[in-house]
Amino acid sequence: MLFDISGKNALITGASRGLGLGIAEGFAKAGANLILVARNIAPETVSELEQYGTKVKAYSLDLSHPEQIPAFIEDILAEWSRIDILVNDAGTQRRHDSVEFPDEDWDWVTTINAKSVFVLCREVGKHMVANGKGKIINFASLLSYQGGFRVPAYAASKGAVMQFTKSLSNEWASKGVNVNCIAPGYFDTEMNTALIADPVRNEQITVRIPIGRWGKPSDLVGTAIFLASEASDYVSGITIPVDGGWLGR
Repeated sequence: MLFDISGKNALITGASRGLGLGIAEGFAKAGANLILVARNIAPETVSELEQYGTKVKAYSLDLSHPEQIPAFIEDILAEWSRIDILVNDAGTQRRHDSVEFPDEDWDWVTTINAKSVFVLCREVGKHMVANGKGKIINFASLLSYQGGFRVPAYAASKGAVMQFTKSLSNEWASKGVNVNCIAPGYFDTEMNTALIADPVRNEQITVRIPIGRWGKPSDLVGTAIFLASEASDYVSGITIPVDGGWLGR
């Protein structure tokens, strides 16, 4: 029963595709109710997840406008009464040579990947601290540890997420709110389409992964359920890499 999340209300950003949708499906199978957040979520996505027998509802939110988040969370709480689990998966990417990296792309990436994640933590965290319990799972990255190539804004934003997760944990762990990160490695999702299509980079990455393949969204579900459940009650402020062994090589 330590890993039981049935009946919990889980708010998941980036839930329309990729890793966020994979976690949503895993949580639905585990019996959690789903508050799906993205700019656009197809009605058939909701219908497919409802087949697991839990409550599922989709909401539109543009995380490039973090000033909209406080009112959005107020509305969610008015409708759902509580948020037990927050999964901040939504993210974006822009690639340029760093000598040509545009200011507007820096602002776009860091706003969505870092500022909006912090504001979501803050607004949901208020509610969880008041209730004396809650689980927050932020998405860091291998680039929270490494610099990457042609992605300075992404690396900076994911480094920020890992660091402010520690800061929030320091304040909230004693109040019953666990704040942790998952750091995915290289996953076969739309965000990595350019890398997957590049035969040289694809090969360089694949041979560097000890397990020998790119990750699938389902590979994250077990770690997410652990961090969302009572099994992780004494775990806070840490980042768990799910990377096929990349960082251990």
